[in-house]
Amino acid sequence: MSGEDSLRIREAEEAARAVLPPGAHDFYAAGADEELTLGEAERSWRTRRFLPRVLRDVSHVDTSLDLLGTRLSAPVLAAPTAFHTMAHPDGEVATASGLARAGSLLVLSSRATRPVEEVAAVAGPWWYQVYVLRDRELTARQVERAVAAGARALVLTVDAPYVAHKPRVRIPLPLPAADPLARAVGVDTRTRDWEQDPSIGPDAIGRLAGLSGLPVLVKGVLRADDAKMCVDAGAAGVIVSNHGGRQLDRAVSTASALPHVARAVGDTVPVLVDGGIRTGADILTALALGARAVLVGRPVLWALAAGGSDAVRELFTAYRGRLSEAMALAGVASLGDIGPDLLAGPPAY
Repeated sequence: MSGEDSLRIREAEEAARAVLPPGAHDFYAAGADEELTLGEAERSWRTRRFLPRVLRDVSHVDTSLDLLGTRLSAPVLAAPTAFHTMAHPDGEVATASGLARAGSLLVLSSRATRPVEEVAAVAGPWWYQVYVLRDRELTARQVERAVAAGARALVLTVDAPYVAHKPRVRIPLPLPAADPLARAVGVDTRTRDWEQDPSIGPDAIGRLAGLSGLPVLVKGVLRADDAKMCVDAGAAGVIVSNHGGRQLDRAVSTASALPHVARAVGDTVPVLVDGGIRTGADILTALALGARAVLVGRPVLWALAAGGSDAVRELFTAYRGRLSEAMALAGVASLGDIGPDLLAGPPAY
C-alpha cells in the first residue's frame, strides 16, 4: 500500500464509524491514557528511508512464505482483535472468510464473539490467541476447544496482566444481548474468572505447549532480554507488540523495538511485529528490520464494519499487491532478498 492507501484506510475508518453502534468505534480505536504510544505507531515506521538496489531482475516478485509450517500468500496476518460482532453481525466468521480468500492467516482472539467452531468452519489457516486466566481450568478448556477446532498455533499475550484505563471507552459495550459468548467476554460483563492472571511467568509457555501440542508464540515483547527469556522457555516465535497502544502508554514504538528483539533472537525463531503498519512500505521496512511477518489489527475492523467479508479480502489482497510493488521498486524479488542493507543509516540489527 502507498500513502494513498493509508488515506484509504482512514476513509474506511470513517465509513466504519458511520455504521458502527455508539461506543464501538471508540472501543476499537482507543489507546491507553493520553494515547501517546497510539499516536506514535504509524509515524514511527515512516522515519526510515530505503537504499533501493538497481539492475536486479524484478520481473516476477514472490511475496509468499512458509510460517511455522503454513504457506501464506504474503507476510501479512490479522492480529487478534476482540468483539467483531460489534462491527458486523457475522463477526469473526466474516473476518475469517475474507482472510481465507485472500490467502492470509487469522489470529483468533480469545475475546471473540462467535464460537470457535463456527469460525474454524470457514477459516483458512488460523492461530488462537490466549490469555492465561485466573481460572486455569477455563484457560485449559479454551485451548482444548481451539485445538479440537483446528488451530495451528497458540499466541500467548503477555503484556496485559491488567487492563489499562482507556478514557475513550464507554461501558457498557454494544454487544449483542442475546449472544451468551459475547456477554461472557465483554468488558462490562466479564467475571473475575475471565480476568488475566497477573502472576504468570515464563513457565506458562511450556505449559501451554504441553497442553496443546502446538507451537506457542509470545505476543507483547518489546525488550531483547525478554525475547531471549521467551525463546529459552520454549517459545516458537516472538511477536513485537505494544498492544496497539492499549496497555502501557509511553511504551516504545514497535518500529524502534523490533531491531533489538530481532538481533537478540537471531534465526532461532521467527519474529513478527504489529502496531501502526498501514502500507506496503511499512511492511517492507518491518521485514528489513528483522520481522518475518507483520500483523494488522484496526484496519481489519474498519474493513469488516464498512464492507464485511469482501472488504477484508480486498484489504489483504491490497496489502499483498502494495508489498509486491514496494519490493520491486527496492530491487528485491523475494522475501529472502530483504535485509537490513535496504535501509539507510546505521545497521538495523
